[in-house]
Amino acid sequence: MVSFVLGAVMVLFLMVPIFSSLGISVSGLGDVLTDGRTLNAIWVSFYCALLATVSMLILGVPFAYLFVHNSFPGKNVLDSLIDIPILIPHNTAGIALLFVLRPDSPLGTMFSMLGISFLDTVWGIIIAMAFVSAPFMIRSAQEAFSSVDPEMEKIGRSLGGTRFKVFANITFPLASRGILTGCLLTWARAVSEFGAVVLIAYFPKTAPIHLYDVFVSEGLAAALPINGLLILLAIVILVVFRVMVAKPRKDVYSNQR
Repeated sequence: MVSFVLGAVMVLFLMVPIFSSLGISVSGLGDVLTDGRTLNAIWVSFYCALLATVSMLILGVPFAYLFVHNSFPGKNVLDSLIDIPILIPHNTAGIALLFVLRPDSPLGTMFSMLGISFLDTVWGIIIAMAFVSAPFMIRSAQEAFSSVDPEMEKIGRSLGGTRFKVFANITFPLASRGILTGCLLTWARAVSEFGAVVLIAYFPKTAPIHLYDVFVSEGLAAALPINGLLILLAIVILVVFRVMVAKPRKDVYSNQR
């Protein structure tokens, strides 16, 4: 009985703010869906989060594979450092990125020579999103690779497969669901980022920054419809995530039968 009551309190604690604000914002959703500022901000968030996710997929998955399959001095220390972007306040992350990527810094100067600037640009949004969401990709990939039976990899190598072929045909397919989960978590975390993004790239505005601006300048009533739209999008993304993760795993060798 006590567990039921406490569980009900937890559900109410999580659901009441979400669905009450969603319910009161329904009447204004039509106007928000035709508001160019809001739609553009959502597009910027989705687009930059996608690029941040792809960059972390390219960098994070190989790192996670090497981390799982190799031992080296300082591995435990490095394993702890991976979680720092999650643990520090995200405005702290934004200031750290701003410090190393400002135009007069060595890195900022180097990128400027390549025509890349991070202050108030899409590049700044992407780098901030990637920084705060990287641990989600790395941890998911680590868990996925750790769950692969080493014996299957050994069999592949004993049959003459190179390490790359074993990875491409055995390890990666078996770990693909976990990596997909990492991609979705990374994207979801990136698209909702505010603290790090606002300090390095206030413009172009992402959805969280636009929502904050509307709330500060126009008040709660004007912000609620945008808030409701973002909640609806989050629910849709959650449903898609559940459907994709729940799909039956495809047999690694099905295409060889």
